[in-house]
Amino acid sequence: MKTSAFVYPWDVVGDPEAARRIAGLGVQQVTLAAAYHSTRALTPRHPRHRVVTAEHASVLYPVDEQRWAGAELRPYAAGDWAPGDAYGEAAAALADAGLEVHTWVVLAHNSRLGAEHPDTSVVNAYGDRYPWAPCIAQPATRAYLVALAAEAATRPGARGTELESLGWYGLAHLHAHDKTGGVGLGEAAQYLMSLCFCFSCQAGYVEHGLDADELSAAVRAALEPVWRGEAVDDGWGSVEKLLGAETAGATRAYRDATARGLQEAAVAAVREAAPAGFQVLLHADPVSYHCGANAGVDPAHILSVADGVVVPCTGGAGLLPPFAAQGRGVVAANLTVVRGMGGSPGTLAADARAARDLGASELRLYHAGLASDADLTLVTEALAGL
Repeated sequence: MKTSAFVYPWDVVGDPEAARRIAGLGVQQVTLAAAYHSTRALTPRHPRHRVVTAEHASVLYPVDEQRWAGAELRPYAAGDWAPGDAYGEAAAALADAGLEVHTWVVLAHNSRLGAEHPDTSVVNAYGDRYPWAPCIAQPATRAYLVALAAEAATRPGARGTELESLGWYGLAHLHAHDKTGGVGLGEAAQYLMSLCFCFSCQAGYVEHGLDADELSAAVRAALEPVWRGEAVDDGWGSVEKLLGAETAGATRAYRDATARGLQEAAVAAVREAAPAGFQVLLHADPVSYHCGANAGVDPAHILSVADGVVVPCTGGAGLLPPFAAQGRGVVAANLTVVRGMGGSPGTLAADARAARDLGASELRLYHAGLASDADLTLVTEALAGL
């Protein structure tokens, strides 16, 4: 199975051994961040630093100023965590080590954008804004995301791209010093807390036969038992019980159509900008109402648009079959191999075989830069045995 490891530019730049070490794991490809959200990351082997703090979402290369001239929204440059063309420098070193380089592009996840342009953010039924979650229904936001996808994905020398967060983002988010875990929210409550009521979404609900004020009131009423600590059945059936099947279905139809349109536009823009044979994958979840980095999609639709998907499989590969059943495209199983982040490099070989049995055609390993030496040794041994 073709295997790729996720990597940040700061894992490679300034470490002359990094590219060789990653190639020595036994992977054929790296998925290298070209546009990424804010983060604090360990670099366990870097000769100059051990912690990198990316203070805000940014591109990790110099933008094309002509592309962004006059744009209402535009990407932010990185600070000293990725100066200059950090992506390009890292990509060149990785390619010289014999690795195929694909870009890793995070799109609808940007806290600085929400802080500086608050009207772009998702707004819940209580009027609370989620600054980390740009609303993908807004025309200016959609134009920004499509243009960013086209530029960041098609960096010189890249053979393909993986687009993350190309869909709705909602409440679930590991925010700095997060304090939202006091009340357990299942799938139904997460969905209700992730419905957006910004000006664009209010208009979208009307187009789908809903009154936005009545809907927000219904969402708040449906969530009252959750705040009291009462058990609420989980899954889509519970959303239908809480809102009524017709209302719930209308919200989902609106959100599904909005996400599909953005995904189609972004993939088309990437392909227009990319050379022939360029591969376009999406980080995806086969349940279309799910929000987050792995965008909820309809498997049949997304595999008619993109060349494949990257599917979260840490803790089990149960999300693979709906994609594999389509009989087309790349279906890559994404496995965390960092024990400190809940991964299991010691069971990588078994997990990879299980994923293959459920339809995975490729593997993704998260994350070559964050893992300890001991984790990477286990990865090397596992890949040698596959």
